[in-house]
Amino acid sequence: MKILLLSHCFFPDIGGIEVNSEIYARAFTQAGHQVRVLTWSTLTTEAYFPFEVVRNPSKKELFRQHAWADVVFENNPCLRLAWPALFFNRPSVVSLNTELDPADGATWVKQAWLKRATSVISVSEAVRRKCWPAAAVIGNPYRAREFRLIPSVVRTNNFVFLGRLVSQKGTAVAVQAFGQVLTRLRAHGGQHLPTLTIIGDGPERLSLEGLVASLNLSAHVQFTGFLEGSALARELNRYRYLLVPSLFGEAFGNVVLEGMACGCLPLVSDSDGLPDAVGKAGLIFPRGMPRPWPIPCGRFCMTQF
Repeated sequence: MKILLLSHCFFPDIGGIEVNSEIYARAFTQAGHQVRVLTWSTLTTEAYFPFEVVRNPSKKELFRQHAWADVVFENNPCLRLAWPALFFNRPSVVSLNTELDPADGATWVKQAWLKRATSVISVSEAVRRKCWPAAAVIGNPYRAREFRLIPSVVRTNNFVFLGRLVSQKGTAVAVQAFGQVLTRLRAHGGQHLPTLTIIGDGPERLSLEGLVASLNLSAHVQFTGFLEGSALARELNRYRYLLVPSLFGEAFGNVVLEGMACGCLPLVSDSDGLPDAVGKAGLIFPRGMPRPWPIPCGRFCMTQF
């Protein structure tokens, strides 16, 4: 089968949709299908993929690619790449990776586009309920070859946060709650205090570093900056608990899958699609700042996180 996969952004751009598009394209190729990825992302350095990537296509190229395809797969609605499908009678599948924003003036166009699709997929129950009740729920994949248990890495560290350092990810909530843990442990005479590592970068980093300093947590909280690939997987293998305290806007949560694959117990907020990603394999807490955590018998517990 000839599969045309549409992804508004793709490698070398970084993000959940970009990663998922590559995973899908590789999986379709390994299953014996011919795959082409159509994207607006340009490339300044060479990169090899076992499938063809068509970048920044002209109108003529868009028509040529749609004429070639047996089926069109949109990884999130991307009408600027998909509109030539109106001229071809091809089966189409649209995967909803994000919610349709009511404030977006083009939402009604996207809804009309979904109506003409052969099938619509939602990455989580939350997205299905809010955007397209008739969608089939299929959770996101993850890169199993990279994110895995590494026996040679010793799991000696406690808490890790992984994500972009922006307000909606709730990193400040993680820092403040961690500060509560240390305060309670010190009050109970704790000798071996836990640590928190923040992996990622973004516009909130300076304010977060200031928050850590103001709470006197600098000896117990470290920032690694951005990590990816095998370096990220090795780092995650060093921790017991993955904190995902997002405040809103998580359609699914790929970092949860990556952390679990590396042996971390996920502690996540109930933000939108995060519970779908965790299933029964982690702990879920109400989004926002938790109440002080109980620490019976001088040991901390995670019933509030």
